Amino acid sequence: MLAKIVLLVTLCVACSSAQSKVSVNVYYESLCPDSAKFINEQLYPVAKQFKNNIDLKLIPFGKSTYKTQGSETQFDCHHGPNECYGNLVHACALHHIEGSSYQPNNTKEALTLEYVNCLMERAQFKSGEFPGKACADQFEINWESIETCANSTEGSNYLKIYGDETAKLQKPLESVPTVAFRQTFDSDLQKLAVEDFRGALCKNLSPSPVDCRVIPGSDASAVASFGMLTVVAVILTRLF
Repeated sequence: MLAKIVLLVTLCVACSSAQSKVSVNVYYESLCPDSAKFINEQLYPVAKQFKNNIDLKLIPFGKSTYKTQGSETQFDCHHGPNECYGNLVHACALHHIEGSSYQPNNTKEALTLEYVNCLMERAQFKSGEFPGKACADQFEINWESIETCANSTEGSNYLKIYGDETAKLQKPLESVPTVAFRQTFDSDLQKLAVEDFRGALCKNLSPSPVDCRVIPGSDASAVASFGMLTVVAVILTRLF
């Protein structure tokens, strides 16, 4: 009987700790106020909280267009030439940022999220200088490699790829930012995601992680512990 109890509790713990995960593509523009609001206020905090549940892909192109002339690529961006440069910086950062071997928590994904959040927040200050270097310095990211990329055909090639990926989802893109779960556009999920990204994410996670059942601001560990005790109590009741 004891062995049976141990087995059931072990299975219960395993089920409760199982991680569900979903792919999330975010299509945005570097100088778009709505993109900044979404990334700063919703995507950034939720992606940090649910880092084990999101396979996040950032696509910095939005409603931009491009045309090629020989080996040259010309971009026309929604908020003007400065945004084209910003999009190039974002595109290059997504490819050049590396994780830190000395700080395990500073993974490529974590540093990229921090950097993009910083860029979107500071770019709205409209100080006249794009905050690429300032944000890179803040998070000890190699700005030189990103800058060199953004001012070369390497950056243009990356941005073209993001343009093609955007066109595959929707051509032209109807709104910025656009959020797509599992690389699929859904108008109802789009409306929910831009207003309540946490709610949209949890709606797409199965099994639902503990954090989805926790009211924002409350103690997730306490809820998880209470849930575990409840399940164990039910098992013991049925056994005896």
